[in-house]
Amino acid sequence: MRYEIAFIGVLFGALLPISATQAEDLQPVPAVAASYATAAAMLDATWAKNRLVAVGDHGEVLLSDDQGKNFRQARSVPLSTPLTGVSFVDADHGWAVGHWGAILVTSDGGESWQIQRMASDVDRPLFAVHFFNAQQGVAVGLWSLVLTTDDGGKTWSEQKLAPPPGSKRADLNLMGLFSDGKGTLYATAEHGQLLASEDRGRTWRYIDTGYSGTLWSGAVLADGSLLVGGQRGTLMQGSALGQDWQRIPVQSKGSVTRVVVSGQQVLAVGLDGLLVRSSDGGHSFQEQKAAEGAPLTTAVLEPDGSVALFSQRGVVPVP
Repeated sequence: MRYEIAFIGVLFGALLPISATQAEDLQPVPAVAASYATAAAMLDATWAKNRLVAVGDHGEVLLSDDQGKNFRQARSVPLSTPLTGVSFVDADHGWAVGHWGAILVTSDGGESWQIQRMASDVDRPLFAVHFFNAQQGVAVGLWSLVLTTDDGGKTWSEQKLAPPPGSKRADLNLMGLFSDGKGTLYATAEHGQLLASEDRGRTWRYIDTGYSGTLWSGAVLADGSLLVGGQRGTLMQGSALGQDWQRIPVQSKGSVTRVVVSGQQVLAVGLDGLLVRSSDGGHSFQEQKAAEGAPLTTAVLEPDGSVALFSQRGVVPVP
C-alpha cells in the first residue's frame, strides 16, 4: 500500500490552484544534472527507434543507446517537475507530458527538449501522451482532460468528454493511452472505465469492463483483444466491444502499473515487484517477482524478448 501512495503522490502532486500573482511569477526551472538521476522515480519509457527513453520525477529524462545496459541524462530539459508520459514517432521526434499540464517536444532523439504547452493557473497534470505520426497526437490527464493536436504540438485543442453511462459529468482521471496501430486509441481511467476513440481523440466511447477500481495501463494483444491492469493486482482481458471481460488470476496485490506487448511477448509489471509474462500472445501467463520486490512503475520489451525495468527507485538492473 505504501508504494501505491508514493506512486500516486508522484503522479498527482499538489493539485492546488494558485493566485494570478503566483501564476505570473511561476517560471520553469530546468532539470539539473545529477549523479543520482538513475535513482529517480521513472514513470514512463518508450523506444525512439533504437534508443530507449525514460521520463520521471524532477524532470528526469534518461537515454540509453545499448538497450538499457547504461543510461545517461538528456542534455537539456526545461522543467524539473514530474514527467509522466512519453511518445516517439521515429528516432528523432518525441513528446513528453507532466505536471502543470506541460507538454515538451524534442527533435534530436531526446537529447534536448522545449516547452510547447504549460498551464500555470492550476496544476492539472497530464498523465499520458500518444502520437500517431509527426503531426497528430493526443494527451490526457486530470479531470477528463483531453488535448489533441494536428500540427505536431504547435497548437493543442481541448476536447469535451461525454459523461460515463449513468453519470452527469465527465470528471474521471485518464491515466494511460495505448493504440491498436490501426487508428483506434484507448484510454484507461478511474472506476474501471476504459475509453476508445476512432477519430484520434476527438470523441470517445466507454467500454464496460465490469471493474470498479482505477485502471492504470493497457495494451492490445496480437489477437486483437485488450489487456488492462489496475489496482490490487487487477489484470483483465476482454474485447474492445465490451464483451467477455475476464480477470487473469494474479497472486500479487500490488497495483499493475504498466502493460506492454511486442508480438507474442506480453509483460505486465506492478508496484510490489510483480512481473507477469506471456510468450504466447496472452493465452497463458507466468508470474514472478523482480529483485527485492522493487516497486515497478514502467517497462519496455527489448527486441530480443528481454526487458528493461523502471521503478520508484529508478532503473532496475536486470540480470
